[in-house]
This record gives sequence, C-alpha cells and structure tokens, in this order.
Amino acid sequence: MRNADVVDAGSTKTMERPSALGRAHRIASLALATTLAAFLAGCASKDDDLGLDRTPADQLYNEALVLQQAGKRADAVKKFGDLDRLHPYSEWAKKSVLMQAYTEFERANYTECITAARRFVTLYPGSPDAAYAQYLMAESYFKQIPDISRDQERTGKAMAAYAELVQKYPSSPYADDARKKLLTVKDQLAGKEMDVGRFYLRKGQHLAAINRFKVVTTEYQTTRHVEEALARLVEAYYALGVVNEAQTAAAVLGHNFPDSQWYKDSYALLRTGGYEPSETSGSWISKSFKNFRVF
Repeated sequence: MRNADVVDAGSTKTMERPSALGRAHRIASLALATTLAAFLAGCASKDDDLGLDRTPADQLYNEALVLQQAGKRADAVKKFGDLDRLHPYSEWAKKSVLMQAYTEFERANYTECITAARRFVTLYPGSPDAAYAQYLMAESYFKQIPDISRDQERTGKAMAAYAELVQKYPSSPYADDARKKLLTVKDQLAGKEMDVGRFYLRKGQHLAAINRFKVVTTEYQTTRHVEEALARLVEAYYALGVVNEAQTAAAVLGHNFPDSQWYKDSYALLRTGGYEPSETSGSWISKSFKNFRVF
C-alpha cells in the first residue's frame, strides 16, 4: 500500500503539472488580450476625442462655419485646415481652402490669407470662386501698403495682383473695384518715385533725379504726380545745361496743364536764360511723349 501510495502520489503530481501550465498560459494570453484591447480602445478613444478621423467632411465644414460665425476665427481656421488635411481633393476641402483665406483676412492675418488664396488659385484656376481668391490676395497686399517713405514692395505686389485679376477675370464682380484700386496703387508707386527724385534733386544728383522723374512720366501717366514730375524734369535738365530737354519737358507740361502753377514756374525758369518751351525732335522726351495724354 505504501508503494501504491507513492505511485498514486507520483501519478497525481504527474497529471497536475500540465494543468498548472495550461492555466498559466491561459492567464498570460488573457492578460495580453486585455492589454491589446485596452491599447486599441485607447487609440479609438483618442481618435474620437480629436473628432477628426471619424467625422465626415461636410460635418467638419459646418462645424468650422459655426465657429467662424461665432467669432471664433482661430478655431475655425484650424477646423478648415483639419478638413483640408483629412479629406484632400474633396469638394469640401476645396471650399475649406477658400474659407481659410477669407477667415484669415477677417483676422487681419494677411500673410496667411495670401498663402491660402494663392493655393486656391493654383489648385482650382477654373473655379467660379478663383476670382474671389485672387481678389482676397490683392486686398491683403493693399491693406499692407506702407507709408510713402518706406519700401513699396507690397505696393508693387498689390498692383500685380489687381492687374492679374482684371486680366484673367474682367467680368467678375471684383474687377471694377480692382481697376479703381489699381489707380490708387499706381499713384502710391509714383509718389515713391517722386519722393526719391526730390531727394536726389536736393543733393544735386541731377541724373539720378531725372531717372526717377522719367519713370513717373512714362509708367504712371495717369497719376496726379505727372504734373510735378514734368516740372522737376525741366528743373533738373536746366541745372545740367541740357536746355533742349528742359524745353521739351516744359512744352509737354504746358500742353497738358496750361493753367498749372508748375508750368508757370517752369516757363519762368526757362525765361531767366532767355529760352522758351519748345519740342525738340530726336530727344528721348519727345519720343516718350509723342502720344502722351493725361486721362
């Protein structure tokens, strides 16, 4: 019996070992499965918390609009950006790019507006809204036009953007305003040339001054600065002793602005040397002003 007891006891131990290992394996498998499930649930929860990956494009767009109309423009811009990133090349993404530009313009974030508007025009040049995107771009540059004493790079970009709008979309609702703004922008650029030209004139650097005044009389003939530019040319040429050019500039000035004080002053300057205003064939200014007209 004692041996049997030993055998039985040994048999019992032999049968118990696989059972214990099985339970341990099942416990480990269960733990692994629980951990994996928790990880996946955490990822899904994170996506749900963001409200992005599982949110339809139209819902995202409407949510962004609600934010924009509630005055939460920074949040709206982010939401429009999320839509564009998560649903690229969709119709809703197309709308979101334009709304990004518009919302940034409302926030006076003109650099960001220009970036979004340019992207829209590049991606969707045939869209009916492309003219508006181009207009937002031009208006953003226009809003940043600095004082006449500072660099006018943005003024030049505003002119280029408005000119492109008029050229590409002449019948758009924004074309008329663009044409008006073009006149204002050109006047600003002409004013800058005059400011620099007068500086050179005061310093006695007459050739440098002449180059600036010539730009005004040839490139910005529709601006209010043309009258003074012609008179300054008379002054600068006369100071250099180039009387023929001074006479020609005075003649053009008198033809277009006969009652101008600038013309009277130019005429008086020439008379001090015994000269009269007259056109001189062959000079640069005669050629430049052959068809000159002030509009």
